[in-house]
Amino acid sequence: MAKKSVKVVVEGGNVKPGPPLAPTLSQLGLNVGEVVKKINEATSQFKGMTVPVTLDVDTDTKKYEVSVGVPTTTSLLLKKAGANEPSGDPEHKKVGNISLDDVIEVAISKKPSLTAKELKGAVKSILGTAKSIGLTVENRDPKALVGEVSEGKYDDKLKQMEEKWSS
Repeated sequence: MAKKSVKVVVEGGNVKPGPPLAPTLSQLGLNVGEVVKKINEATSQFKGMTVPVTLDVDTDTKKYEVSVGVPTTTSLLLKKAGANEPSGDPEHKKVGNISLDDVIEVAISKKPSLTAKELKGAVKSILGTAKSIGLTVENRDPKALVGEVSEGKYDDKLKQMEEKWSS
């Protein structure tokens, strides 16, 4: 039984049956339209976000499975802020503001791909991304919040969310 994995990064719910995906699917003998429709269904909840997708194909039977990964941290943060794209000049041009709760939610959803062992470290990492794409958090510079998180100012809030992080 021959298996082949195809990894692609797509816009959720908006995959088109063209390159670079179509030629690859055709080579594997799959129905391009059908596969694209399945990917769009599987990623529909991530509309407008960049999301990784893996297709595991059995090249003998032409059966395949679609696995959807977690969208990028940048995509998740921009969606929370209602912004379309990162700032080209994050120091001077802000593209939106999010709450610390938004940051914590993103940290929890990204846990599988983060290196942080604790929620506190993950939150600091997400704050760094927020700063780099031109977002403010609680209408402040995310860097200021990183210091406060380190000092323990938000430990009570983080403890409440620790259960979601650990599960």
